[in-house]
Amino acid sequence: MKRIGFDSEKYLAEQSAAIIERSRQFDNKLYLEFGGKLTFDYHAARVLPGFDPNVKIKLLQRLKDKIDIVICIYAGDIERKKIRADFGIAYDADTLRIIDDLRGYGLDVKAVVITRYHDQPVVRSFMNKLERRGIRIYAHRAIEGYPADVDTIVSDAGYGANEYIETDKPIVVVTGPGPSSGKMATCLSQVYHEYRRGVSAGYAKFETFPVWNLPLEHPVNIAYEAATADIEDVNMVDPFHLSSYNKVAINYNRDIEIFPVVRRICARIMNQDQLYKSPTDMGVNRVGFAISDDAVVREAATQEVIRRYFRYRCEFALGLVESRTVDRIKMLMETLGVTEEYRKVVLPAREAAEAARQTPGKGNDDFFCAAALELPDGTVITGKNSPLMHASSSCILNAVKYLAHLPDELLLIAPEVIDSVGHLKKDVLRSRHWSLDLSETLIALCVSCAHNPAAALAVKKLGLLAECEMHLTHLPTPGDEAGLRKLGINVTSEPQFASRDLFID
Repeated sequence: MKRIGFDSEKYLAEQSAAIIERSRQFDNKLYLEFGGKLTFDYHAARVLPGFDPNVKIKLLQRLKDKIDIVICIYAGDIERKKIRADFGIAYDADTLRIIDDLRGYGLDVKAVVITRYHDQPVVRSFMNKLERRGIRIYAHRAIEGYPADVDTIVSDAGYGANEYIETDKPIVVVTGPGPSSGKMATCLSQVYHEYRRGVSAGYAKFETFPVWNLPLEHPVNIAYEAATADIEDVNMVDPFHLSSYNKVAINYNRDIEIFPVVRRICARIMNQDQLYKSPTDMGVNRVGFAISDDAVVREAATQEVIRRYFRYRCEFALGLVESRTVDRIKMLMETLGVTEEYRKVVLPAREAAEAARQTPGKGNDDFFCAAALELPDGTVITGKNSPLMHASSSCILNAVKYLAHLPDELLLIAPEVIDSVGHLKKDVLRSRHWSLDLSETLIALCVSCAHNPAAALAVKKLGLLAECEMHLTHLPTPGDEAGLRKLGINVTSEPQFASRDLFID
């Protein structure tokens, strides 16, 4: 049974109170930079067991009568189709998903801001799509000399050149699908315009990680560094906070490096030189106060660092990151004193692949792929590839058989169903790979329910696999990856390709 280390209800109460209290310090107008993932924050849920992945949405629901919501997305992320890894979708698509999710909770988006826009055609198409669906769009261009040239930034040629975003509520939540989306610049641009209108607005920052009141080398903070190794974020003791209060607080390099500039910008706009004394002062983060079991979150965060290690190794194999990113994760694992085998499912998966390799009659050119899954009771189930299905498919079927107390030799999917899908893929769709991936296997399993009570029982057990840990000895195919993501399984894999083919259809 999963142990809980975080109290989401306590966090919700303390965080909403902190935001309301901060808003009262200004003239009934606070621009709140909302960092991290607004919805489905699975990183936080993994490192803080008990953290509700949608607690931020629930926070916004509590503040519903007091907030407007603005979404920022960097034009460059749209242009290069940057992917949100936990959903496997591009940032522009994720923006649409965020809007839909907010609407599902009764929250409307006031506007979408395209930041650092320079007339890219693909970005213009995205803007047209939103405008034609009734969503207000603003385009902010890059400011020459940003962030060092404060004279230009705080002028008609800087923030003044940005179109003012019309809002009504006292708290404006400014969020985005990922980091470096332009949230801070949008907030400060709005504060500039508010002061020109005679409104003494304020700015604050809401981030989940790093946790400012946890030690620098606490695994939760190290897990944040692991999650952002590709953009080279580094946690640091906040020197401004230490100097002003003689207290240690943890922040990260980008906030610390930009703070002198932010302070100068705020001083120029607001005529207040000491509004904030440190980047930590700008924050309203209460997450550290809701940790209920430090040992549990330490272990969970350590496991997350290992998961990130495998992910970046795979991304390196795919050409998505540089070797320095992998090297950075190795250093973080050394700091924690763990190796990749500390992840419980790694060795069983490798052993299953080796056992398959030793099977008589197999040739040296065969690919031996295996998977291992840890169930809620701690049992590890394995599966390997075959001409009929992928390793992840056989592993999942073996797991639901175990959970349903069904014999291992029992067939859940009728051979004729597998043959029909194989025929469709090979002879109709002309695919060169016709064994069933996980997504196809799950559909075939459901089709079998009509005539096989055991299959129906197995399907009922699929929900128990959410948040289980799995390791693959190979890179998953798109169909495997999609199926595992929808089941909610935390999967890692070796940076090995399952075949010699460069293109997988």
